[in-house]
Amino acid sequence: MSSESLANLLKEERRFEPPAELAAHANVTAEAYERARDDRLGFWAEQARRLTWATEPTETLDWSNPPFAKWFKDGKLNVAYNCVDRHVEAGHGDRVAIHFEGEPGDTRTLTYADLQREVCQAANALTELGVRAGDRVAIYLPMIPEAVVAMLACARVGAPHSVVFGGFSADALATRVQDADARVVITADGGHRKGAPSALKPAVDEALTRPGTENVRTVLVVRRTEQEVEWTEGRDLWWHDVVGRQSPEHTPQAFEAEHPLFILYTSGTTGKPKGILHTSGGYLTQIAYTHHAVFDLKPETDVFWCTADIGWVTGHSYIVYGPLANGATQVMYEGTPDTPHKGRWWEIAEKYGVTLFYTAPTAIRASMKWGDDIPAKFDLSSLRLLGSVGEPINPEAWIWYREHIGAGRTPIVDTWWQTETGGVMISPLPGVTATKPGSAQVPLPGIAATVVDDEANEVPDGSGGYLVLTEPWPSMLRTIWGDDQRYLDTYWSRFPNRYFAGDGAKKDDDGDVWLLGRVDDVMLVSGHNISTTEVESALVSHPSVAEAAVVGATDPQTTQAICAFVILRGTAAESEGLTEELRAHVAKQLGPIAKPRRILPVAELPKTRSGKIMRRLLRDIAENRELGDVSTLTDSSVMELIQAKLPGAASED
Repeated sequence: MSSESLANLLKEERRFEPPAELAAHANVTAEAYERARDDRLGFWAEQARRLTWATEPTETLDWSNPPFAKWFKDGKLNVAYNCVDRHVEAGHGDRVAIHFEGEPGDTRTLTYADLQREVCQAANALTELGVRAGDRVAIYLPMIPEAVVAMLACARVGAPHSVVFGGFSADALATRVQDADARVVITADGGHRKGAPSALKPAVDEALTRPGTENVRTVLVVRRTEQEVEWTEGRDLWWHDVVGRQSPEHTPQAFEAEHPLFILYTSGTTGKPKGILHTSGGYLTQIAYTHHAVFDLKPETDVFWCTADIGWVTGHSYIVYGPLANGATQVMYEGTPDTPHKGRWWEIAEKYGVTLFYTAPTAIRASMKWGDDIPAKFDLSSLRLLGSVGEPINPEAWIWYREHIGAGRTPIVDTWWQTETGGVMISPLPGVTATKPGSAQVPLPGIAATVVDDEANEVPDGSGGYLVLTEPWPSMLRTIWGDDQRYLDTYWSRFPNRYFAGDGAKKDDDGDVWLLGRVDDVMLVSGHNISTTEVESALVSHPSVAEAAVVGATDPQTTQAICAFVILRGTAAESEGLTEELRAHVAKQLGPIAKPRRILPVAELPKTRSGKIMRRLLRDIAENRELGDVSTLTDSSVMELIQAKLPGAASED
């Protein structure tokens, strides 16, 4: 599709109706909204019956001490049993659970019977190492099957896990080990990243020299890259030695629905990370339901692929717990989408016949930048549904995704949710919703969300404000680990009796929700609130721009000035005339007040290994401050390249 065709499609403000065949056989129909409206708690009680309970719950929600929820509190279950054993017992042991693709090209196929055996062995190993129900286990692994096995083994024995993203530094790991008071760390010698081994064990060794980590008694090490590692006798053990010698039989114990399942730390730009606590029964209920409903999963025929890392909540909910609870077959890939070539993802999708594909807008925009011809080389005809997660998706990327990955026929589910919510909260339903490019649209059945103003009044259609959740939901965080007051202050203090998500949003004239990004990404320019997301979308809608990041820099006259960093498409030439054209383009799209003060073309943007743009660092540059911590960036040299371009490179009024 040409840039002109794309621009025309966007101007039409089209809606895309669900494909007739998908709608006719969809897992969830419009009737679910009515059912949930009539009896919200009854609806969630019905979804809980998707799971296998050792003791069936008789009470759905205890909200007697808000905002501390208890869902299905008198029920008992084992999460790992629900994700593995029950499928084997139902005769699906030969079904593939995971198609693993290593970055170097090595592969593994794990059936549900294979997964059951490995999880049982790992659970026996944890027991041998003295791990008991309630003990915390830190997991610091690459995207390899052992990460899934380790998480499920922890769930099996009732040991809450704290998965730490493999791109985090020794300091970040130490902070999380300290806060959770972990007794065991599971790691690897390393993983493969961008064509080379990337060490992990040295970061663990360094982290465990920090004060407050003394209670770690064992480091269990998976051999992945064959790199040499330092070894602490009496503490360090090889996974293949300890797990490999265990019995493949293990009887799972049922735990109360409110038993802690995992702690996952959000990585704020400053201050102590927040340990988000999720428990068992309510979390698994909502994750299993949303994976079934939002992705229209048919476990007998679908191949699901979520490209997230295991270290983020998307990996927890839609690689481990949701797909496996539903008996899905899925793809798990270790490396980056451009190694050894920029078509790697599409090559893998073709190889395994992926039908359901879930990724981030950052990755979609990167693929746009690399060129339409790359996905065109691969047979993607197996795809029947595409998903987006992690940040608002701009309409141009949405359209490109549908046209070039989905062949102009696949529905897109643009999902909004957070680490704190546990599972998807706002999303189209693929067999029901006429989708709009760039909008998450409406809360799922059983979810109560709206947009309010500063005084907590619901805004009318066509207006913007703050996204809030007005009723408790099963997969909600229960607290911040060890800090109930911080939980109250962070999420429940801004608007009484409402969970404030921290995101800005607007409702269009139909009442559909459009996410505007974090409230701290809303700029105040001459008394006007302007979303960074809207300005970025306007820039990317110009045919010369592949990707954009916008920040607000302190300005004595206007409070904040809009500063934009843009990556140009391959055919676009950097010039003063182009930056002026881009500023005029934004003004035409959004109004003169949104015209960027400065636009700086750059070769790359500073991103973490999860693909998040580090706008904090761009703000440092825009305000001529010393750069903050760059340790979580994929490539810290990007910042040096941007700084080197600053003198005279930006356009200003």
